[in-house]
Amino acid sequence: MTPIYSWIRSFKTYLLKLPDQPFIHPSAIIDEGAKIGKGSYIWHFTHIMSGATLGKACNIGQNVFVGNGVILGNNVKVQNNVSIYSGVICEDDVFLGPSCVFTNVINPRSAIVRKGAYLTTLVKKGASIGANATILCGHELGAYCLIGAGSVVTKDVPPYALMVGNPAKQLGWVSEYGHRLNFDEKGFAKCLESGDVYVLNEGIVSKNNTSIHKKE
Repeated sequence: MTPIYSWIRSFKTYLLKLPDQPFIHPSAIIDEGAKIGKGSYIWHFTHIMSGATLGKACNIGQNVFVGNGVILGNNVKVQNNVSIYSGVICEDDVFLGPSCVFTNVINPRSAIVRKGAYLTTLVKKGASIGANATILCGHELGAYCLIGAGSVVTKDVPPYALMVGNPAKQLGWVSEYGHRLNFDEKGFAKCLESGDVYVLNEGIVSKNNTSIHKKE
């Protein structure tokens, strides 16, 4: 069994042992109607609005805002000073770095109400967004992609892509453990930490199933 599957099994066991109630710091504001999964931690001066949904084992840092209708999956980690506005959906195991920024309207104006024009931003499973990065609304960030600190994302991001700069451009590919993948002439690369093998085929990266579905 590969390390990533061993970790998944351990995490599932951990979820089963979580306390029924989340920890909420006394300075946090949780509006009526917000849903927070068991084993989650909500830290100082954070505001979770009504209609927000947080999964199990989430860790929400200090001075975080989670808007109405936002959905966070299980084990989402949100660092300090992040605002997650209506329209944002983060799947399981997403990491949001300190002070990263989401938007939900393309052309905001103070004098024009555009609450009905919010666009959906989908952050897929395992993706990581670095500190101070900005994610323009209406895009999909693929599974396990890595957005470099300070980058400005203006378009969809492929799974496993490494994106940096303003506007963000793809520099390469990363594994589920966040290591650079260096593909050989046959389109194969191995993660330095997990040993998992990945395949690059016509611009799409995926795991080599024969390398990850091993019998114990």
